[in-house]
Amino acid sequence: MAQIAILGTAAAVSDAEHDYTHFLLIGDTSTVLVDCGSNPLGKIRNLGVQDDAVQDIILTHFHPDHVSGVPNMLMHMWLLGRRSPLRFYALHHCANRVEDMMLSFSWDTWPDFFPVTLNRVSERDNAPVLENDDFRIFAWPTKHFVPTVGLRIENKRTGRVLAYSSDTEPIPAIVDIARDADILIHEAAGSGAGHSSAAEAGEIATEAHAKALYLIHYEVWNTDPRPLVDEARQTYSGPIVLCEDGDIYEF
Repeated sequence: MAQIAILGTAAAVSDAEHDYTHFLLIGDTSTVLVDCGSNPLGKIRNLGVQDDAVQDIILTHFHPDHVSGVPNMLMHMWLLGRRSPLRFYALHHCANRVEDMMLSFSWDTWPDFFPVTLNRVSERDNAPVLENDDFRIFAWPTKHFVPTVGLRIENKRTGRVLAYSSDTEPIPAIVDIARDADILIHEAAGSGAGHSSAAEAGEIATEAHAKALYLIHYEVWNTDPRPLVDEARQTYSGPIVLCEDGDIYEF
């Protein structure tokens, strides 16, 4: 059965116990990283996954807490002698800026650098992102400060569905992403421009008939996030989990 390894859970202000929100999909034959706000390779190695096993990386949007780990990760892989190709998937807005960011580090001059491709994802509902033997992944635009996508991830071996809101205000597209999902991982940074509260995440889960709600991307600096579960319970009656760094879930 596929696993979701939570590598970070914090919103844009992290602390010593909560890294920026990103996670790893571990299938039978593939490994997919979703977002890269910090260099994840040490955590991935602790999971028993070699960095060469990570072949695909999805970047949901170009904000520092979602992409700033990319340069260090790529340099780390290069210095360790990686040779296998690496594929990124992102909206044009994000992919273009990642290229610019890497050019500022002169990655085009790094000797014997391994092949990297940036695949542009269409900014439309139900846009195909990638498909392999384990997963089929689609993207929907969300409502955030910059172009952003949420993801619907199908486990091809079990038929189970994982939905990920990414950063967003509550909009109908998130309901579409989460429709009848076995797991909805939804941000809970707080109500307001560009984000959602735990209660709003619960409303989305209820409307979408999601089977379980997992809260992520929440405030941690001088803040106890545990009450978010009770807040979400006001609007959703199903199982609710507060994601923690290091958690591993099966789907």
